[in-house]
Amino acid sequence: MHTQHLQSKIPLIINGDDFGYSQAVNRAIIQAHREGVLTSASLMVNESAAGEAVELAKANPNLAVGLHLVLVLGKAALPHTQIPHITDAEGRFTNSSFQAGIQYYFSSAARRELRHEMRAQFERFVATGLNFSHVDGHTHLHQHPVIFEELIRLCEEFDVRRVRVVKGEMRLSLQLDRKHLPIKLVWGTVFNLLGRWCEKRLAGHDFIQPQKVYGLLQSGNMNEGYLLGLLNQMEATTSEIYAHPLALDADETAKRENPGGPRELQALTSQRVRQAIETAGFRLATYESTI
Repeated sequence: MHTQHLQSKIPLIINGDDFGYSQAVNRAIIQAHREGVLTSASLMVNESAAGEAVELAKANPNLAVGLHLVLVLGKAALPHTQIPHITDAEGRFTNSSFQAGIQYYFSSAARRELRHEMRAQFERFVATGLNFSHVDGHTHLHQHPVIFEELIRLCEEFDVRRVRVVKGEMRLSLQLDRKHLPIKLVWGTVFNLLGRWCEKRLAGHDFIQPQKVYGLLQSGNMNEGYLLGLLNQMEATTSEIYAHPLALDADETAKRENPGGPRELQALTSQRVRQAIETAGFRLATYESTI
């Protein structure tokens, strides 16, 4: 009876992005998983705390872990000498998603290097020995048309047909929080177009994706009040909420970089949020348990 009751509830993935970015992010994701509602995390395989994140994931086997593909604002897997058009001398990508998007679209040399780097990140994830839950992208650059085409090929090759597709979510998000309205309207419009295009490309490829993904327009401020409002009004369909939690004891530099991170951790460990998930008719799930 209990199993039937659970199956009648709607799957909800709660994901922590940037796993492996730092020890403070790792601590937050594990705390949100152990003490809160977080079910899933997306691993940055090239960042400094990735090794620690892998060990923590192995010690917490119920935490689903996928690949957070990084092609902007981060480190590359391959050395600069192999991908000189898309990284600097330190082996880092540009910090501008716009600049990266233009280069990947118009430069054949950049596209060739991009394909090698994407494969290297997939291979690095497989080498961790973790079960490959899903794929998404840092700043959602994986939805760039050039990148997404290659992503479909790699997902099929590596047999991980679970991917996040973000759309604009404008109506609900702006009902809950209208701060920074002009930029939200731009991002919402851009990702509505990209998201619809990505969904069309996935048609016929037998991929699994949540029907709704929440977090784009509230990135960095998925606080308790926002989550409670969201859960009260979300559509009754398979969904993902993603956040960027940060440990409460993170150093000042980390808090300057992600000032909303500690509030997001508090939201993810809130009993009120857990109760709101139950009340709304959702069940906590992962990409692999959504079907």
